[in-house]
Amino acid sequence: MNPSQALTIPGLEQVYDALATAIDAAGEHKSELFLVKLALLNAQALADPAVFQAHIDAALKDL
Repeated sequence: MNPSQALTIPGLEQVYDALATAIDAAGEHKSELFLVKLALLNAQALADPAVFQAHIDAALKDL
């Protein structure tokens, strides 16, 4: 990723808020399905399985 394409802190906060709201809207029993669908849509937008794998690895750290 090009650093000029990175989200700013306010942009990340906006994404976090939108994600939290969507998880709440999906509800307890559908939140996992929602997150899988979102991940697949983002993987398709990235169009690079290696980058997606790197994101998976980063997200798994320190859970």
